[in-house]
Amino acid sequence: MTAIVQKPVQYLTGSAKWILVGTALSCALIEIIDSTVVAVARPDMMGSLGATTLEIAWVISAYAIGNVITVPLSAMLSNLFGRKVYFTASVILFTFSSLMCGLSTSLWTLILWRFIQGLGGGGLLATAQSIIADAFPPKELATATAVFGIGLMVGPALGPVMGGYITDNWSWHWIFFINVPIGVIAAFLSWTFVPNLAEAVKPKKMDWWGILFLIIGLCSLQYFLEEGANKYWFDNSEITFFFILAIIGLIAFVWRELTVEEPAVNIKLYKNFNLTVGHLLNLILGMILVGMFFIFPLFTQVSLNWTATQQGTFLISGTIASAFAMILVSKIVLKKLNYNITAIIGIMMFSVFLILLSFSSPDSSEKNFFWPFILFGFGRAFLMVPLMSMALWGLRGKDLAQATGLSNIMRQLGQAIGIALIGIYLNHESAFVRSNMVGNVNMYNNMVTERVAAYTQNFLSAGYSAEDANSVAYQILDRSLSKQQELVCYDNVYMAVGLAILICIPLILLIRNKKNNSIEIAEVTAH
Repeated sequence: MTAIVQKPVQYLTGSAKWILVGTALSCALIEIIDSTVVAVARPDMMGSLGATTLEIAWVISAYAIGNVITVPLSAMLSNLFGRKVYFTASVILFTFSSLMCGLSTSLWTLILWRFIQGLGGGGLLATAQSIIADAFPPKELATATAVFGIGLMVGPALGPVMGGYITDNWSWHWIFFINVPIGVIAAFLSWTFVPNLAEAVKPKKMDWWGILFLIIGLCSLQYFLEEGANKYWFDNSEITFFFILAIIGLIAFVWRELTVEEPAVNIKLYKNFNLTVGHLLNLILGMILVGMFFIFPLFTQVSLNWTATQQGTFLISGTIASAFAMILVSKIVLKKLNYNITAIIGIMMFSVFLILLSFSSPDSSEKNFFWPFILFGFGRAFLMVPLMSMALWGLRGKDLAQATGLSNIMRQLGQAIGIALIGIYLNHESAFVRSNMVGNVNMYNNMVTERVAAYTQNFLSAGYSAEDANSVAYQILDRSLSKQQELVCYDNVYMAVGLAILICIPLILLIRNKKNNSIEIAEVTAH
């Protein structure tokens, strides 16, 4: 132990440290932005490429499938090629495929390059987190977490704004071209400043079977979650096949990784209790929070008639609040409060935020959502910084790289599962709400007859025949009913999720809170 203390790990300081952190963060940021920016540009892409709604969805799905392949393998690939080479290669692959996406003139060419872009992007996100965490001593892990967390916050907020602005003023091709100059600079800085892992050991033998089982399992699961709703889940033989294939592939992968001498993914890290609970929470929170941000644009644009740019711009206020709160929590709050208590406060803020959203009405505007989203921004910081810090305590180097890769794949799977589950709930709730509403729309309801009579009179005055005026009046009433139905459904989802998220509190209490002394010990023993 004395020998280890005499040779402490040397960390970068000054401008070199922050150039390294800035490089890693900017690479993670463009990856996250690119995973969200395309959603806004889909209508423009459909018109340009002559694609249907289901076909254009593959532009997003292909990227996600590429991601799930490389994210969990990033630690192994970093050991195999060296972190500097692997990270720089990922930047170059992401940048070149971005260029080719922008130059694509057919749907399936675009899908192919989006898949390749996803392969490069998966390496960026997973490796960037471990680079940032390794740039700080273990006692400053909360600061490292806050820095990476800011990137996670800013990306989803900037994506829709950039996508809407670029699509409205230029064309969808530029959402990809804009990555090229950033990627060229990032590749140069990566090659110059990113260090290799000191204790990295190249695997003597590649775990090809583990990699194959992982690809089969995760890609099949991603396809099942992405396409299940469109094809009525288990009523479709193709979806059933991919579900069974996902289960078989993942079981085979786990068995292989537990029995092989040099596994592609070290899932034995889950012997670390904090890491296991932290990643389980990451999965649950990914399901809930990312799922909610999937429906919020639909909610504002469909029910409240917001534009895509308006909706994206609005989210910036919450992101600024998150960035400020990240610094506040890492530098002040965690020095005063227990880590578990801080995370529970974050969960409570989330719950209150969602419950406040559940009281939305057709008259709701940006000012009604401003303070709830400020609360949400603080909640993310109060939850993410202590949660990620507690989950990664004592892990450095190659173990940290593996843990961050697993964390990102959990978050991505949580996102896919959350979107699927919320979609199912919305469909069920929509049928239930509509059946209750329709029962009150009849000729014996004075409000209905008065509304129909008023609409009819307006159209008669405009020169419609009596039959046409009455028909159009009922169409308008039906459209109004559908819009009210959607609003009630979204409100019910917000309330349900706001209460359901409280199940995370017992899990947070299970995480062992290793404060001050343990962190200092980790700095010595981790190396």
